[in-house]
Amino acid sequence: MILVTGATGQFGTNAIDHLLKKGVNPAEISALVRDAAKAQPLREKGIEIRVGDYTDHDSLVKAFRSVDKLLLVSSNDRQAVENRTAQHIAVIKAAKEAGVKHILYTSFVRKPGYEDSAIAAFQNSHVQSELFLKGSGITYTILQNGIYLEMIPIFAGQKVAETGVILFPAAEGKASYVLREELAEAAAHVLTTEGHENKTYPLTNTESVSFTEVAQTLSTTLGKTVYYQSPSITEFETTMKQFGVPDLYISMFIMWAEAIRQGTVDLQDNTLQDFLGRKPTTLNQFISHVYG
Repeated sequence: MILVTGATGQFGTNAIDHLLKKGVNPAEISALVRDAAKAQPLREKGIEIRVGDYTDHDSLVKAFRSVDKLLLVSSNDRQAVENRTAQHIAVIKAAKEAGVKHILYTSFVRKPGYEDSAIAAFQNSHVQSELFLKGSGITYTILQNGIYLEMIPIFAGQKVAETGVILFPAAEGKASYVLREELAEAAAHVLTTEGHENKTYPLTNTESVSFTEVAQTLSTTLGKTVYYQSPSITEFETTMKQFGVPDLYISMFIMWAEAIRQGTVDLQDNTLQDFLGRKPTTLNQFISHVYG
């Protein structure tokens, strides 16, 4: 039995879809959800629904009974990152108690020196979760996912096609963006193939791009010039406030812009390509699909 956590989220839903595409019997897949009412589409596919919460130990132990492989989709708790770490550890503890044999954990890619990066706290949550998993005695596979291609439209701004301007303080920093669905496909590949025991895989694209290149690609796709401007953090913050952007989102934009500027998420690797059996979706393909 394979169990996928966060199964009504985008990653979990895609992972289940790819397991089905690979021929896994729906009866051999279960989905952990907090709200059973939201899981009806999964139930209609023949997936067993198990209700549990990362903060409720007993519910997790009950949900994990008879599970061989567990895909632990990392928490997206919007509060302190420490909450995420605690939730991951809670899942691992419950999985061990329930007798789960193998845990796949969706972590995040990192490079040497990440401790000094703008996303150090976010990274540390994954580091601590990985260390706990490795020390649990359960067979593990760690999937260090790259930054999503889907973040580019968010960073570029909802009205970039109208304004023709990207305002984002990432300078000429690059990142190896990857499509979330293809990361979920890679997870399904690992769940259905052998030889992944106690391994850590960086899952990134084979090329990295800057926002200058994003602007150039958008210009070609839209048939109009799109300019990329990288203001200072102070100027960016002031402008965002004038646009009425909530402080929480401004902080998030600044954190990721700084991380990209630092090169923290600029790590190219062929593992994802190998798992997919094809080249991952490129920036050009993604921009063409979203804005074409």
